[in-house]
Amino acid sequence: MEITQEKVSTATASKSKIPKKRIALFFGIIFVLVFCLAPAMWQVLTSFKINEAIATVPNVYLPSLDQLTWEHYNNLFSRRPFLLYIFNSLFVAATATLIALATGAPAAYALARLRIPGEKFLVAIVLVVTLFPYVLLFLGLFEVVKALDLGNNYLALIIPYAGKNLPLTILVLRTFFQQLPKDLEDSAKIDGYNTVQMLLRIVLPMTIPALVTTGILAFIFAWNEFIFALTFVTEESMKTIPVATAQIGGSSIFEIPYGPIAAATVAGTIPLILMVLFFQRRIVQGLTAGAVKG
Repeated sequence: MEITQEKVSTATASKSKIPKKRIALFFGIIFVLVFCLAPAMWQVLTSFKINEAIATVPNVYLPSLDQLTWEHYNNLFSRRPFLLYIFNSLFVAATATLIALATGAPAAYALARLRIPGEKFLVAIVLVVTLFPYVLLFLGLFEVVKALDLGNNYLALIIPYAGKNLPLTILVLRTFFQQLPKDLEDSAKIDGYNTVQMLLRIVLPMTIPALVTTGILAFIFAWNEFIFALTFVTEESMKTIPVATAQIGGSSIFEIPYGPIAAATVAGTIPLILMVLFFQRRIVQGLTAGAVKG
């Protein structure tokens, strides 16, 4: 009887005892979430704070209802054509992404499946171009834009964005194409398909998650790019969101408009969030493709 009571007490104690690893994991997750989300939440709160709450020392981390306002968003869309800036960014980023995918997919398929002389050398060049800082290309691109008279033209942004995203697109899609089984392509050759038909009707439909994932990366780069958009486009009606946000001014040269800048940042980030949520399943499939064999 005593032995049974000891076993019961031991089992109860083991159940009530929480493992230290689980506690450490829980606090670790909380820390990572706070560390990653705190700047974004601070930006959102700043966009809704009144100017007095923003300038208060010490900082107001949790503002009361009388310290919140929609004024920054109202001024953002009423005093400036911010919807036009969103359209400009959307048009430039989407066009550049489509061009990068349309040209990068055939190139990646050729490097993955066709026997091309100097294939490894070409892949090495693509890798080097991917790692090359695009800021160092600025002076050369500026001379090209000036020579072709592309200033204040969407092409002045679309072409550099597509060119910068092209090497990354080729490398990522080449990896996915190499993971596809060759049996389907061999069967398609027997049925009379040529290389272009196999790419369009068989290979690309099987790599839609990879195309979406690569397209999202290219789109985000084009959406957030600042230096080219600031230099190559100076007309107000053609500016993109990063440039328009950076040029928001206060009532005087000594005032930093934190509220309007925060509102513009949040408004410019919402389309990216919606796009990622819409393609969430495809992105996960693209990131995990090839991780499990079978």
